[in-house]
Amino acid sequence: MKSHYRTAVVETSGEPLAVATGLATSGLFDTYVVYEGPDGWSYAGGAAAEIVLGPRTVRCTENGTTRERPWRGDPLEPVREFLDGLDIEDWRAYGWSAFELAYAIAGAEAGEQVLLHLTVPETEVTLNGSRAVLRSMSSDALASVEAVMSRMDPEPRIPARTAHARLESGGPAYCEGVEAGVRDIRDGRFQKVVLSRVVPVEGEIDFAATYMAGRRANTPARSFLMSMAGMRALGFSPETVVEISAGGRVTSQPLAGTRALTGDPATDAQLREELLADPKELHEHAISVKVAVDELGGPCKPETVVVEEYMTVKCRGTVQHLASRVAGQLPEGGSPWDAFAAVFPAVTASGVPKRPSYEAIRGYESQPRGPYAGTVMTVGQDGSMDAALVLRSLFSRGGETWLRAGAGVVGNSRPARELEETVEKLSSVSRHLVPRGSSGPPGGPPAGQVTVPKQRRPRRAGAQEQS
Repeated sequence: MKSHYRTAVVETSGEPLAVATGLATSGLFDTYVVYEGPDGWSYAGGAAAEIVLGPRTVRCTENGTTRERPWRGDPLEPVREFLDGLDIEDWRAYGWSAFELAYAIAGAEAGEQVLLHLTVPETEVTLNGSRAVLRSMSSDALASVEAVMSRMDPEPRIPARTAHARLESGGPAYCEGVEAGVRDIRDGRFQKVVLSRVVPVEGEIDFAATYMAGRRANTPARSFLMSMAGMRALGFSPETVVEISAGGRVTSQPLAGTRALTGDPATDAQLREELLADPKELHEHAISVKVAVDELGGPCKPETVVVEEYMTVKCRGTVQHLASRVAGQLPEGGSPWDAFAAVFPAVTASGVPKRPSYEAIRGYESQPRGPYAGTVMTVGQDGSMDAALVLRSLFSRGGETWLRAGAGVVGNSRPARELEETVEKLSSVSRHLVPRGSSGPPGGPPAGQVTVPKQRRPRRAGAQEQS
């Protein structure tokens, strides 16, 4: 017999962002995901079922029983099998996938990190306006969530932002990587590669307060706050990798091409016109859209694949992007995981063609990406899926906290500009970092200036494998 969720509907006085974040900090569950989707916020707490995909084994937990076994071939096959076989009625899973999952899908060595981690929550709260729908496997947990929500401050105070991150950290090595990527492109190895860099953050950060402050200042396509298996992360995703409805409609939203948002209307309009006229940015965006069309033509019925929106400008916090939307329809019986595998990782965070770009990313970046440039996602029993690109994010694991950002490198890229672009993107999170234990109104100094170092010739891509 399948397990069922107990359900309650309540009215809330607080904004959905504050309620979802308050549930995350309530201490009810150590494992949780707060996800802002197209229809509002969701809070997923605890794990009624869980799957963790590693580079060689998959670990599945349901009804208190955990089994681990090796997998071979398609890494997504054991994920499908586990979810399709769940004895839970009307389940929805939440979690994330690492960028390195793409290597496993391509049949390459994926390193040692977790590739995908999904949980079907014990308790789920969906928030839209003043209405909250509560679901839980436990009547006690359902009552506890109601009690926590009844005691919440409807207008919580966000502490002051006083934390600091050196946004120029790693600049010399990054410029070297961009220079080498341009040479590789001119040598015909690939057309585009997205290279990223890590910026360490000192001290302990209040992730919940940072998420609230950052979300109120940003304009993301999706946002998230999560704590899973010792990893904490938050982010303000500028784009979705794939959206799939219960009826099998698939959409993807590539964003490529960037200029800053300063807050001054005249300056921002000038930068927008510059963006729309820049040959480098237009080329980078056009090839990204072409890849998205080709990829959706695999899992979708080819005649249904269309570009619904082309090269508009989307504002995302501290930057503005060229944006397009590609859509298609899965055939009857088509799996959302087929569409996910076809478009993952996002072309706007990997390269063109994708497989040759993986070698460059391994060679030029100092450490594995993990969730960065992967996805945060929800998957439903009805066949729906919503997978957002993990960018504009903050991460913490093992006592270390860091930011990460990248830029698309094409044949006419300039290292100084690509480094500047990463700073523009990092600022959408770094401006809102809240140290643990701080208080007072939000605020603080703007991001610092970037000094572009004298450039040295780096090693070739693939010269050093990641540890």
